[in-house]
Amino acid sequence: MREKGLEKLNNNKEKKKKNHVPFRMNMLFFIVFLLFSLLILRLGVIQIVYGEDAKREVERTEDITVNKSVPRGKIYDRKHRLVVDNEPKKAITYTVPNQFDQKETLKTAKELAKLIHKDTDKITERDKIDYWLMTHPDEAAKKVSKAELEKYKDKNDELYKLQRDRVTKEEIASLTKEDLEVLAIYREFTGGYALTQQIVKNEDVSTEEYAQVSERLAELPGVDTTTDWERKYTYDDTLRSILGNVSNGLPSEKMDYYMSRGYSRNDRVGKSYIELQYEDVLRGQKEKVKNITRSGSVIESKVLHEGQRGKDLVLTVDMELQREVDKIIEEELRKTKMRGGTGLLDRAFVTLMDPYTGEILAMSGKQYAYDEEEGRYKFSDFASGNFTTSYVVGSSVKGATVLTGYMTGVNTPGKTILDEPIIIKGSKPKSSHFNRGGYIYLNDHTALVRSSNVYMYKTAIAIGDGQYRRGQSLIIDKEKAFREMREHFSQFGLGIRTGLDLPGEQIGFRGSVEEAHGGNVLDFAIGQYDSYTPLQLAQYVSTIANGGYRMQPHIVKEIREPSDGKEELGPLAQEVQPKVLNRINAQDSWIQRVQGAFWGVFHEANGTGRAFASEPYRPAGKTGTAETVDRGTGVWNLSLIAFAPYENPEVAMSIVVPSAYVKGGSPNNINTDIGKRVLKAYFDLKNKKDGAASEETNEDAEE
Repeated sequence: MREKGLEKLNNNKEKKKKNHVPFRMNMLFFIVFLLFSLLILRLGVIQIVYGEDAKREVERTEDITVNKSVPRGKIYDRKHRLVVDNEPKKAITYTVPNQFDQKETLKTAKELAKLIHKDTDKITERDKIDYWLMTHPDEAAKKVSKAELEKYKDKNDELYKLQRDRVTKEEIASLTKEDLEVLAIYREFTGGYALTQQIVKNEDVSTEEYAQVSERLAELPGVDTTTDWERKYTYDDTLRSILGNVSNGLPSEKMDYYMSRGYSRNDRVGKSYIELQYEDVLRGQKEKVKNITRSGSVIESKVLHEGQRGKDLVLTVDMELQREVDKIIEEELRKTKMRGGTGLLDRAFVTLMDPYTGEILAMSGKQYAYDEEEGRYKFSDFASGNFTTSYVVGSSVKGATVLTGYMTGVNTPGKTILDEPIIIKGSKPKSSHFNRGGYIYLNDHTALVRSSNVYMYKTAIAIGDGQYRRGQSLIIDKEKAFREMREHFSQFGLGIRTGLDLPGEQIGFRGSVEEAHGGNVLDFAIGQYDSYTPLQLAQYVSTIANGGYRMQPHIVKEIREPSDGKEELGPLAQEVQPKVLNRINAQDSWIQRVQGAFWGVFHEANGTGRAFASEPYRPAGKTGTAETVDRGTGVWNLSLIAFAPYENPEVAMSIVVPSAYVKGGSPNNINTDIGKRVLKAYFDLKNKKDGAASEETNEDAEE
């Protein structure tokens, strides 16, 4: 009985269990059915109610206007010879999409890398680390622990920094050459802002590369082929240091400045000198393009406004004359060094200037130095040294000293002073080079002709209310003497900025007043305490040549609108007018007195520049020799200022040759040798052009 009861109980349990299974299955099916019904209902609502809105959202486009760069303006010399041009070259570009997708961008970079060769020299170590992490996501994830993931779960930058710091050198070394090329391209892709065109490659793009990319543009979203440009210098190295350079993309240190003025990151800008100073003129007017985008990608571009290349510059420089002056400097430097000149003699400077307009007719500087790349000594252009370097120039400034004596009332034209050795207690004797121990009475004219140091010393002593007694200490108000002389020298442009229309001009070195002794005041009066630039000397001699007007020097003569033709200049946009900066506080007769003395320097028997006496162009000027120290060695700097013709000057000249010979060595005349040849070249070219113009006039008259 007991066994039958247990069997009956088990059967009842089995029946109940079988009844529960179908119920659960039915409930599950019902829930699934309900969920599918809700999903279908939701899809129906989206399709019917919001379908049109969704379709419009997918098809929605945006119009975004961007600017595209144009070629820079050209540069011509005063005779309208082309100096700087734009040379077209093939380029491959990438337009950054509005919505950045790292995977798609990397994919495009990999495809492009199969078609072109890209230099990898700009890739940094940080670039390699970032690229390895991007292309090895699984390994990168293992660089941080679960605890660190939890700790920095809201600080992605901290997590990434941990990953970056833990990438090993071996892992970086595993990147192949092909990887690095992809990285170099990817780096260019991501270097700009949305919808701005980035230059991927514009150097040495082969015809094959250009064609292959052009054929596959549909497979390379954002990539395009176009024409870029680079600066071409018609006269090679001539005036190269003044023409300046152009950047490849905005310089990082001025990025914010240029971006605020409407530039793009990829734009070229002037980096130095003429290109920098006249950036606003040369940059041109950008082309405005409307990019039509859909889902962040550009689907069409329309030109809204045609761009215009930059305006052209016409320089004051005659490139034919400039090249001739460069050649003269090189030949004279080489000749002097071969004759035993000091090894420190490695440069020379010449500035030619129109004394009435301030136009720079030629500005030449040459430096002889060792070229590491070529493994030899060679000449390089250093024209910029005429206003970026300064030197003690010696007696060339004595014209300013004499006129300062007039203007301060301590001297008058014709006044006689005893030239004698100046013996100051505790100092070496100071004397004129032609009178080491005698007593000679000189007036101001003869003092300049013979280059009397003592006349200038005594002028400086008088300006400083000083008293000189042989063998005793010099009593002088050095503060007043320096202040008065420097103020008057600045009227000529000595020791101050000349106003040149180029950046980077230096004013020279001013010797300390506090540390100076009385003898230094005398040194200043003969050009051996403060230093001056060659351009300052040119402005100074121009001021004397033109009757006392300090003219602002300038190297740009005209600004021209861009022309449609390839060679003809466009209409005149602006002509740079002569500008008088100041008139020296001197009577006309005083200036004429110094002009006459400068004539005597070149033409009288005792003149220090009498080598010019037989020249047909009738020059006047002043020589200079200054004792100084160069790299621990005592040397002599040589200088020369001149203008010609004497009666109606049309050219003023300054020459500076630092370290021309060592102290105690054999003197040379490289300053006058250069000066004679340069002035002859100027007038020979002038006569040649005048003769050619006369022949054309006669031919026209005969016709």
